[in-house]
Amino acid sequence: MSGSLDPQLKRTLAERIRFYHELGIYDFYRRETAGAAASETAEPVATRRAELPPVPQPEQRGEMTPAPRIAVAIPVEEDLFAPPKPEAGVTDPARALRLIREDLGDCTRCRLHKQGRKQIVFGVGSPKAELMFIGEAPGADEDEQGEPFVGRAGQLLNNMIKAMGIRREDVYIANIIKCRPPNNRTPERDECDTCSPFLMRQIAVINPKVIVALGAVAAKTLLAINASMAELRGHWYDFRGTRLAVTYHPAFLLRDPRQKKEAWKDLQMVMQELGLPVPARTSE
Repeated sequence: MSGSLDPQLKRTLAERIRFYHELGIYDFYRRETAGAAASETAEPVATRRAELPPVPQPEQRGEMTPAPRIAVAIPVEEDLFAPPKPEAGVTDPARALRLIREDLGDCTRCRLHKQGRKQIVFGVGSPKAELMFIGEAPGADEDEQGEPFVGRAGQLLNNMIKAMGIRREDVYIANIIKCRPPNNRTPERDECDTCSPFLMRQIAVINPKVIVALGAVAAKTLLAINASMAELRGHWYDFRGTRLAVTYHPAFLLRDPRQKKEAWKDLQMVMQELGLPVPARTSE
C-alpha cells in the first residue's frame, strides 16, 4: 500500500470505522497481505489514522458494564476481482470441503513441502459441526496418519471433548497450517499467511457456532493480536460473525498439567455458549 491513500478510499475507510464504532468495536489490527514485509506484531490500524478524516468518538457514558471484548482482523487489501472459489455456491458442506481439499492439492505453496513433511493434514470431523477446534500445526503422529490431533496431545483433546459431553466426530478439528514444520518448530509468519486462507474457507463452509483456538499461535493468527495467553483467555471474540474463545493447547497441558483446571474453565464457558450442561467436575 502506498504512503498516502486515495481520497475516496479514505472516505470509505472512515465510514467503515464509524460503522464498527456503532457496533461497539474500537480496536482494529492490521494484517500484512502475502508478499508484504512480515512483522512480529500486528500493527494497529490506529497508527495510520492520521491519513483518514476525523472519526467521531463515542460519547462518554456513566458507569456501565464494559462491552464484550471484540477483536476484528481487517486485511489491508483484498482482491475483489479474484475468480470465485470452487466451493462457491455449493450447499452441501461435505462436498464443499472436498472441493477445498482438491484445490489445496499436493501443496507446494510454502517451504514446508521441502522440509520433510509426509502429507497434508487437512482437517477432520463433522462438516456441520457447531464447535470447531483449531490448533497450531501437525506433529509427527499427525504427519504419519494424515489426521489432526492423533498423538498424545490428541488423546488429551479427546478427553477434553468427552468431558464436555460431546463426541470427537461431532466437532471439526483443524490447524492453522496443514504441514508439519521440521522438528515441530513454531510455524513462521509467512507459512501461516500462506496456509491459513484454506482454513478460512473451511471455517466459512462449516460455519460453526463456536471456535476454540488452541494455544497462542492459533489465537494470534486468527485474531491478529499479539498478546499473552493470560490476556487472550477468558474473553469472547467476534471472528467473522462466529464466537471465538481461546484456551491452552493440549501439548502445553501435557507439559504443565496444573493448567488443566484453567482450560476446563475455558471449556465450561464454551459449553454455556452452546447450551450444553456443565458438570461440576474438573477435566482429566
